[in-house]
Amino acid sequence: MAEAVQQTSDEIQDAFALLAEMTQGFADTMDLDATLARALASIRDLVDAEEGSLWMLEPDGEQIICVASVGLHPIDGLRLPVSQGIVGKSVRECACQQVFDASNDPHFSSQADDESGAQTRSLLCSPMTFSDEVIGAVEMINKRSGSGCFEMSDAHLLKVLASSAGLAIANARLSAAKVEHEKVRREMELAAEIQRGLLPESRPAPFPIYGINVPARTVSGDFFDIQTLANGRIAFCLGDVSGKGMNAALLMAKTASLYRCLVKTIERPAELLCRLNSEVYETATRGMFVTMAAGVYDPQSGVVCISNAGHEPPLYATREGSFSATPADAPPLGILPDCDFTESEIQLEGGTLYLCSDGLTEAIGGDGESLGSEGLERLAIRYRGEPVGERITAIVDQVGELLLRDDLTLLGVSDEPRYAALEGRLLERRFPAEAGQLASVRKAVEGCVLSRGAAQETACDVVRAVDEACQNIIRHAYADEEKGDIVLEIDSQPGGLIVSLTDFAPRIDPRCVKPRDLDDLRPGGLGTHLIREIMDSVEFLEPPPGCGNLLRMIKRID
Repeated sequence: MAEAVQQTSDEIQDAFALLAEMTQGFADTMDLDATLARALASIRDLVDAEEGSLWMLEPDGEQIICVASVGLHPIDGLRLPVSQGIVGKSVRECACQQVFDASNDPHFSSQADDESGAQTRSLLCSPMTFSDEVIGAVEMINKRSGSGCFEMSDAHLLKVLASSAGLAIANARLSAAKVEHEKVRREMELAAEIQRGLLPESRPAPFPIYGINVPARTVSGDFFDIQTLANGRIAFCLGDVSGKGMNAALLMAKTASLYRCLVKTIERPAELLCRLNSEVYETATRGMFVTMAAGVYDPQSGVVCISNAGHEPPLYATREGSFSATPADAPPLGILPDCDFTESEIQLEGGTLYLCSDGLTEAIGGDGESLGSEGLERLAIRYRGEPVGERITAIVDQVGELLLRDDLTLLGVSDEPRYAALEGRLLERRFPAEAGQLASVRKAVEGCVLSRGAAQETACDVVRAVDEACQNIIRHAYADEEKGDIVLEIDSQPGGLIVSLTDFAPRIDPRCVKPRDLDDLRPGGLGTHLIREIMDSVEFLEPPPGCGNLLRMIKRID
């Protein structure tokens, strides 16, 4: 009797040791299969069985699959209907099954024996559970000692071990799922970062085109682009890829990249969409397509040439506040192998052309109704007094407070900077006379000159002249003085621009500011040559009261 009690005590201690070993094993490794095999081997040795197998219930609840087996007759990967066999009965009834003579048991299925070559005489099977849900079962076959039949103590022991194994497996799966989720999250964030890199940077005011993209999820199927062409015109597009998730994001990236590449050599929007359609049709996943509106704005004439491939109708808002839409007359990109796209011309005359994705028009308001194009019109009227960049931002902020069903993208093409240019003052900026300020000044000058309809080369020339003049003020006019400010003004005149730079340094003698002889190879002193070569007129004028020096430069724009 004492010997039996000692044996039972040893078994309990062994069981606790095995439980600790299993728990630690599942915690230490992400290799669930290897851990299951080791745990199963330990359970088999503890209950003294010839063979052991661990079965998991498939997600459909119709089958069980052997995910680990130990012994001379492995059955890994074997699938059985949950409606058959002792394992299936254990899973269905969530109860331990003990069979003394398998050959005479009506529930016993010999399929595993037939496939593995084993001969089952007796068996013991206990369900694995987690949160009152059966996830599988552990089966032991043929007791090696004694009568060859499993005893009640074996059944109690297997119940405890199977229950612990189920908990460990569930926890391991949750941990693996968490790791996988984190991996996917990082990959999605990387994809979103790449997508953001495909979107154009905002140009300094008063640039005439501005856009914003707000993804409904981490990655977006919407995109837009703005590209200044060599002739001074500005190409733009807004696209929306069908579907959601990574497939849509990949097609978005491809289409956006193709657009950026092709628009450098194909200026006509209809021809550009035709080329894009061919590329998207050849490679898009079945059923996917891209709606896109693409156009070119001429900042000198105020005319937009636009083509539409199945996209939301662009909305034209006049200066007086009336609206008109231009519906698409061609299908989206990627649906037909060959398609003809037409073009429309819109004379903006100081108005604004709005392009949006359906994420904006389908946003749900507090009344449960979609915003629609009428909602966009109301918001455009509400913020009509704002510059285009601030106006687009305000509209998107308002729509973002609604329930978004899809990615939201809005782009505005405003003719207002051209009208403002014709009326006079383009830019007025006061800034400290410090070299660190010049980067933002260069951007502002570039946007200002481009808005006047100048070519990119002309804009770069004016930027260089202004930059050199500012550096001269910083280095020479303020050389021995405490640094002050510089005032930059750019005004429009018929046929060109007037650039004025005012400082508050001591008055200089304009006769001393002259270019050094080009044969003199000493460093410095050549900036004046550069300015006079670039600009059509350069002269010092009498400054306003309280100011130091006033430099005026004129640049013709044909």
